[in-house]
Amino acid sequence: MGAEVEEQENKANQKPSPNPMTQAQFLSWKRQKDADASARRNEAARKRAEDIAAGTVQMNGRELFNREPWVFDNALY
Repeated sequence: MGAEVEEQENKANQKPSPNPMTQAQFLSWKRQKDADASARRNEAARKRAEDIAAGTVQMNGRELFNREPWVFDNALY
């Protein structure tokens, strides 16, 4: 009797997977998720570039160096 009770408790504690997913479904979902993330990053980069060109946001060091490298010319000193 003790083994039966333990077996029933183990079954009750285990959560069954409600929606089993095949590898093909997972890869399809992953490709879609990566494409969405890439689109969001590209859109944010495009918006940032527009804002920098308009002068509405402050550039970080890398952006400043890429846009105006003469600022970092130490030959003047």
